[in-house]
Amino acid sequence: MVERYTRQEMARIWEPENRFRIWLQIETYACERQAELGVIPPAAVAVIRAKGAFDIQRIDAIEAEVKHDVIAFLTSVAEHVGPEARFIHQGMTSSDILDTCYSVQLVQAADELGADLRLVLEAIRDRAMEHKYTVCIGRSHGIHAEPITFGLKLATWYAEMKRNLKRLETARAGIATGALSGAVGTFANIDPSVEAYVCEKLGLKPEPISTQVIPRDRHAEYFCTLAVIASSLERIAVEIRHLQRSEVLEAEEAFTKGQKGSSAMPHKRNPVLSENLTGLARLVRCYAQPALENVALWHERDISHSSVERAIGPDATVTLDFALRRLHGLIRNLVVYQERMRVNLELTHGLLYSQRVLLELTQVGISREEAYRMVQRNAMRAWEQGRDFLQELLQDEEVVAALGVEKIRSLFNLDYHLAHVDTIFARVFDET
Repeated sequence: MVERYTRQEMARIWEPENRFRIWLQIETYACERQAELGVIPPAAVAVIRAKGAFDIQRIDAIEAEVKHDVIAFLTSVAEHVGPEARFIHQGMTSSDILDTCYSVQLVQAADELGADLRLVLEAIRDRAMEHKYTVCIGRSHGIHAEPITFGLKLATWYAEMKRNLKRLETARAGIATGALSGAVGTFANIDPSVEAYVCEKLGLKPEPISTQVIPRDRHAEYFCTLAVIASSLERIAVEIRHLQRSEVLEAEEAFTKGQKGSSAMPHKRNPVLSENLTGLARLVRCYAQPALENVALWHERDISHSSVERAIGPDATVTLDFALRRLHGLIRNLVVYQERMRVNLELTHGLLYSQRVLLELTQVGISREEAYRMVQRNAMRAWEQGRDFLQELLQDEEVVAALGVEKIRSLFNLDYHLAHVDTIFARVFDET
């Protein structure tokens, strides 16, 4: 199936309609509590609830004149509400609604990203179970090492993405705070219970201590978490790119009917999705740096963070949302070439069993240094001259004298390397 990205939920989170709707909720909830405290007439709250509305075009027009977005919003709302609008924004400052709204938006975005991660986890799990015993060569430094299974490779991705889901949940909890504490965070003109009431209505917790803003270490943690998720995504993408190389070709992105890989070379089937994901991961990581730099603000508040967050909020979350959805489709449709994996296992003529021979020699009383020398001289002949490693060992009188022919042959057993696959899978996929 061709991957289609049609979801708009993440983009809608950052549209003016959602932002101003949250602003209006904050102001309305604050009025409700202010009325309970006797600060605002209850009748005024009824009017604010009934008539509270805004017009985005009107807000834009007002802001063009007053050069202040919150004032423009409040003016638009007042035009709908009438005289009772004088009770809106009692004791509050702009950051009270800006920061609290931004927290709500980041929580909404985290929920979308969490759903994406769960889809990716489900896809990885299904493919891991499918290829639990699909044997392939493991590589270190890009060089053949010892056998693994493709399912184990997928299991490492699953475990990492599961950690990322936990990281995201932690970051979501960290950012889910609101502040309605007034001009410098002292609650001089607004009761702390108003903050508590509004936060409860919005699903947030009150910020224990704010200045005029919510401390930006929370935001830094959030965007750094997105960067870590992006890096994990890139690790998977880079692995697939390597596996699709012509000389490897153990796995390949699905190549659909009518698809073309090159304007010049009709034979090309390129890992374009994985390469795209690598680039997107770089972008998401870029957004973490300005979030870190936003932590240090002047005194109780400046607005050096504001322009940054207007960009990195939507850009980082929309980009990662798209990337995770693309990764989900890529994994679901990944083509796995099991026979090619078998062929690649044999490329080194049995050298993948060298460690087992080494260990067996130490078990019969030979020092590790001497055993290493005995195995390596045969391994190097096999490597440099393209000879069969088993046959080289069987012709080495010193090795045969130490182990015997039958013991040497028994060491070349692929199943030996798969003995603990079930144990690893139980560790990774045991949902309990």
